[in-house]
Amino acid sequence: MNKTFRTASIIAVLIGVLGVILILFAWRLPPFSPALQTTDNAYIRGRVTTLAPQLSGYVAEVIVKDFETVQAGQLLVRVDDRIYRQKLEQAKASLASQQAALANSDQSRLTGEANVASAKAQLEGARVALDTAKAEWARIEPLLARGVTTQSAADQSRSALAKAQAAFGEATAQLQVAEQSLQSTIVNRSSLEAAVEGAQAAVRLAEIDLENTNIRAPEDGKLGEVGVRLGQYVAAGTQLMAIVPHDIWVTANFKETQLYGMRSGQPVRFTVDALNDVEMTGRIERFSPAAGSEFSILKPDNATGNFVKIAQRVAVRIAVDSDQPQIERLAPGMSVVVSVDTSAE
Repeated sequence: MNKTFRTASIIAVLIGVLGVILILFAWRLPPFSPALQTTDNAYIRGRVTTLAPQLSGYVAEVIVKDFETVQAGQLLVRVDDRIYRQKLEQAKASLASQQAALANSDQSRLTGEANVASAKAQLEGARVALDTAKAEWARIEPLLARGVTTQSAADQSRSALAKAQAAFGEATAQLQVAEQSLQSTIVNRSSLEAAVEGAQAAVRLAEIDLENTNIRAPEDGKLGEVGVRLGQYVAAGTQLMAIVPHDIWVTANFKETQLYGMRSGQPVRFTVDALNDVEMTGRIERFSPAAGSEFSILKPDNATGNFVKIAQRVAVRIAVDSDQPQIERLAPGMSVVVSVDTSAE
């Protein structure tokens, strides 16, 4: 009886140990953690850019078609530019007017400087006349006191002195007026220069608007579906089409339990579902700074309710090696299966 019990106990222990081993193996836990980590939660990624106009107008021409390969700077769509061309002409006319006003200010300054010079000459002449009148009065006044000269001559000398003094005051005032007029012209020039700069900026803005009527490819790539139609009225921000540049990579979402041993630069192999599981190579570029759940809109709150531990996934960006067969057929959104040998250097 005891022997039977011991045998049953040993069998039960062996079954328990075997069960634990099977669980560790099934969940890839130590000591059965494989060096090759694989995930099918991986996709080809790329920079899909939506093209839109910066202004409003009717579509005058659609040059490209769906899925066409384009080069950087290639014309894709043209918006009716008649209004924007006239706005440019209007801005150029305003600039010409402001430039003419600035040139007239230069002429006004030259005229003002000439008026100042003339006023200075008149003032100098008035000063000489005043000095002469003062000297004449200084000579006649003592003679009148001694009765040597007549009262009429004295009155004429006094009158000439008064006129010379008035003329000198008038010449002084005219010089001040000329100088103030010249200073006003100089000060007004700053506002005219600012007006010219503003008109030049308006011309540049009009040129930019006119250029923006031509929607061009920002870089080399391949177009998606062209949604814009001839004659369609488009506003700023209207989605016209999408362009996908040739730059692609793989984003693989590994479980956090698979990340141990992974490093930037490690070689990667992946198969592409759309290409009959053809195998391609790449290298790990970098890791996401947080698990995918941290970037979700509705984040889980594990502090409430019953808790069930779920392995989180972390995105890993993988650069695709160039010069591989069929690499030109890779497109963003394709599903791939990624394998990383964590034992590789």
